[in-house]
Amino acid sequence: MLKVEHLQVAYGKVQTLWDISFEVPQREIVALIGANGAGKTTTLKTLSALLKPMAGTMTLDGESLAGCSSSEVVQRGVVHVPEGRQLFPEMSVMDNLLMGAYSTRQMGRRERLDKVFSIFPLLKERVKQIAGTLSGGEQQMAAIGRGLMAEPRLLMLDEPTLGLAPIVVEDMFRVVRDINASGMTVLLVEQNTQHALSLANRGYVLEAGRVVMSGSGSELLANEEVRKAYLGL
Repeated sequence: MLKVEHLQVAYGKVQTLWDISFEVPQREIVALIGANGAGKTTTLKTLSALLKPMAGTMTLDGESLAGCSSSEVVQRGVVHVPEGRQLFPEMSVMDNLLMGAYSTRQMGRRERLDKVFSIFPLLKERVKQIAGTLSGGEQQMAAIGRGLMAEPRLLMLDEPTLGLAPIVVEDMFRVVRDINASGMTVLLVEQNTQHALSLANRGYVLEAGRVVMSGSGSELLANEEVRKAYLGL
């Protein structure tokens, strides 16, 4: 579905991605793991057209994403739920959800909203609440719900469990698994390596802007280097 080859990206004169290549097959969960600063978030921002690559290719179903604007990337079915949730804090939960559907067709929005509420029943109770007053877990629900309102084929999640209580973390990974089981492809960036690889069909380990290791989720979980570096085992 998504294929990234030899991607290079810089912030000004500082290069952060040197040679990133990976694939995200349709209906799978693919995890990008690595330490802070490894290039995971930069990769997602580049796929979302928030950053322009210096070199390399990004193709979705065989068609290049080069030159696409962020809104065009969304219209092609690639939706990014960013790190830190980044809701509109002074707007209601409902208005935040509807913002996710802004660039999509109006037909079917009610059905998409009902689907979001079936995944996150608590949001239905909070539709009139100001988003900035939600708890961290509730804000993450709203952020993912907003992403789902854009009708994605590929959902990119950047650190969806960051700063959440352990019980909420378990719920969030269950939600990711259920979303994937419904047929949606997921690209997951996550510091919680154990959970991410347990969930993922395959994973890629990033270090200093390069892919240094890849394999199935179970293979990486069993890898001695991964266990020492990221699991503390």
